[in-house]
Amino acid sequence: MCTGSVSGSDSESGSNGWSKAPGVVLKALVLIGGALLLKRFTKSTTRWDHTRIVADSLAGEKFSREQASRDPENYFNLRWLSCPAAEMVDGSRVLYFEQAFWRTPHKPFRQRFFMVKPCSKEMKCDVELSSYAIRDSEEYRNFCDRSKDQRPQPEEVIGDIAEHLTTIYLKRCDRGKRCLYEGSTPPDGYPNTWNGASYCTSELTVLKNSEIHTWDRGYDNDGNQVWGVKGGPYEFKPAPASSFSDPFSSLNFPPQFMEKRIEGSFVLQE
Repeated sequence: MCTGSVSGSDSESGSNGWSKAPGVVLKALVLIGGALLLKRFTKSTTRWDHTRIVADSLAGEKFSREQASRDPENYFNLRWLSCPAAEMVDGSRVLYFEQAFWRTPHKPFRQRFFMVKPCSKEMKCDVELSSYAIRDSEEYRNFCDRSKDQRPQPEEVIGDIAEHLTTIYLKRCDRGKRCLYEGSTPPDGYPNTWNGASYCTSELTVLKNSEIHTWDRGYDNDGNQVWGVKGGPYEFKPAPASSFSDPFSSLNFPPQFMEKRIEGSFVLQE
């Protein structure tokens, strides 16, 4: 079969078709790339991602200095110190936690283990934060300040997790709020007998930059608050200890005044 020559009109049509093709391909690539990018940024956060974020936010050294400066009658400048201590078989993270007056960090008045894990799928929360007593708290004093070879090792930590104290159920904050996670214990709280209490409740908020707000309160059988601050949660913000010059330190008050304030402020050791 003989092949005829291509007419001028056919040549022009073919030329226009080819010139349009690169534009179509480019648009398609842009759309595909945009879809992939959107998918990447909107990828759902897993239950273990939430656990990691909360555990990382709890860790570190934080102080309530700014709050104590604003309201020295009701808040102390406290040091919050927490660090990773072990990991359970199921992946739950165990952190050691202690609180002390900022000028006497080597003498913590509260020591705990935190266990952080995802909420079960049927629960309306993202992360469970449980606190436990320590079997021999003296052995763990200043745990985070020591080198790792001078600390109790992970298998020892797991063996020293004692009585369960509280569990706070944290949920990711709604879009537009300042916080990342917030939650509380159940309304009826957990048993507590300090200073005439019959139960205690706790609230905790995780904010950006690892700032933590926590509010612990004790109530008697009639629902009257018998310990804990009344004006709002303690606000702990990360800051270097060396930067503080605090006129509201516990060392500046006579012992009798300190005892009175402590009774109405928080539990030293349940």
